Amino acid sequence: MGYFLRRLVSTLPVMAVVAVVVFLLIHLSPGDPAALIAGDLATTDDIAKLRTALGLDQPLAQQFLIWLGKLATGDLGTSIFTQVPVAQLLAQRLEPTLSIAVFTMAITLVVAVPLGTLAAHRAGSWIDRLVMLFAVLAFSVPVFLVGYLLIYTFAIQLPWFPVQGYVRFAEDPAGWLRSLVLPCVNLALVYIALVTRMTRATVLEVLHEDYIRTARAKGLGVLPVLGHALRNAAIPIATTVGVGIALLIGGVVVTETVFAIPGVGRLVIDSVQRHDYPVIQSVLLISAGVYVLINLLIDLSYRLFDPRIQY
Repeated sequence: MGYFLRRLVSTLPVMAVVAVVVFLLIHLSPGDPAALIAGDLATTDDIAKLRTALGLDQPLAQQFLIWLGKLATGDLGTSIFTQVPVAQLLAQRLEPTLSIAVFTMAITLVVAVPLGTLAAHRAGSWIDRLVMLFAVLAFSVPVFLVGYLLIYTFAIQLPWFPVQGYVRFAEDPAGWLRSLVLPCVNLALVYIALVTRMTRATVLEVLHEDYIRTARAKGLGVLPVLGHALRNAAIPIATTVGVGIALLIGGVVVTETVFAIPGVGRLVIDSVQRHDYPVIQSVLLISAGVYVLINLLIDLSYRLFDPRIQY
């Protein structure tokens, strides 16, 4: 518990730096949200009045302090364009994004870990070469291209799944699952390739250890040996999964755009185009916080795989 609290406190400076970078990156980018909101027919006076109403005419330091004060009270601000609280917008868009993220990671772990273990067990064989070829191709082909191929094949030529859109779980559980299959498979291919390669490398290294040779010499079967090796190779795999979560945040944006899913990724794209500062700042800050927290939890999980680790 002491280690957890120390690590949790150590994330505060990281989040402070992220908050400063996010604020400056958004406010110093070209484009005036007041001019975009006012429209092409607005006069200079109209734009100036709107900037005053939005607080954009104040010094950056003052705007930053006001923003931090609102964050401290749990107020993420209000969208400049929709005039809806950012927290409400995120709550509306959170279910599709979380569904895609969780389903994608589940597919990744179920497919990649056995695939990488099999490749390590049959290292140098045609199975190993086939698995590595698949991993290289899956990691190299752009996500949006794979998405369009999946739509053309399994939604247009073979109408098994919807072309685009999202069905909420409360409305139709079966429709919810069907709407997730193509986007999650599309997004999972990259992470399957990443985790498969890492699993193969780490399991192959463990299989050459002395205690594995001893276990084989005593007549232990293939599956128990591979299970034992996989447990000892779990720490690098868990670390790779944690790194993959950072890639997942960016991949969701592309996937939601291709499949027209109304999630947080689509919200970010729309907000960037409109220079909607409160929404962009909140999403980026929350994404950074989630990434830091998940990596902390992965660090804490190491002891489950290796009891010798001391924090």
